[in-house]
Amino acid sequence: MSRNAAAPEHWAVDAGEHDVARLDIPPHAVRERDFEIFCSLTVKPQGSGGHGDAWHELRVLVDGSLAWSRRVPTQPGRDSLDVRLRHRVPAGRALRLSAVAQTQRATRLGLVITADEEQ
Repeated sequence: MSRNAAAPEHWAVDAGEHDVARLDIPPHAVRERDFEIFCSLTVKPQGSGGHGDAWHELRVLVDGSLAWSRRVPTQPGRDSLDVRLRHRVPAGRALRLSAVAQTQRATRLGLVITADEEQ
């Protein structure tokens, strides 16, 4: 008799135009898990002509600690800032993810976090 492995976990949150996205993944009682975490901030410059000093920034916190941060100039049209991280979660521990966006002369269009268990 073979034991079927559980399907890999998939978690996601879409904060829309808000400046903070939070994703809390509950602990698994008996096994360690590895997650690929994807965070994406989508923006557009304010106004029709764009501004040379427009920028957008994304900070990613894993369990309350800064895991990644970047600020870039906002390009005309739609622009984004994306990051992929890997994180191992011991058995019995939860995973708390936060993506924090800041902008100057740019409008937030979307802020998303996904976490996919790797097997």
